[in-house]
Amino acid sequence: MGQVTDPIPSDIRLQKASRLMHLTFSDGRSYVLPFEYLRVFSPSAEVQGHGPGQETLVYGKEDVGITAVEPVGHYAIRLVFDDGHGSGLYTWQYLHELAVNQKQYWETYLSRLRQAGYGRKHD
Repeated sequence: MGQVTDPIPSDIRLQKASRLMHLTFSDGRSYVLPFEYLRVFSPSAEVQGHGPGQETLVYGKEDVGITAVEPVGHYAIRLVFDDGHGSGLYTWQYLHELAVNQKQYWETYLSRLRQAGYGRKHD
């Protein structure tokens, strides 16, 4: 059998008014990812740290916007957020991981917020 690879995005659209990214992958599956979700799960070292257990809990990003989507080669995009963050490279593999695991990742994030005593503006 050949190597199994993650699908690559065939369409990426921003819906700025509702702060949503619409992704369609080469396998035909579509996902809708909120800008807040993309921001708090940025693959940057600022958010992810430099090793396991060094992640930073990002909060207060309910109203964050995306000002630019910049292609990086044929393997990733860089998202520039209106809060000044723009150092994370979202590889196709990472975007796919965020998309397919969105429910689980979001619930874990909300649980971490509650444990840290942070609330969300829109809850």
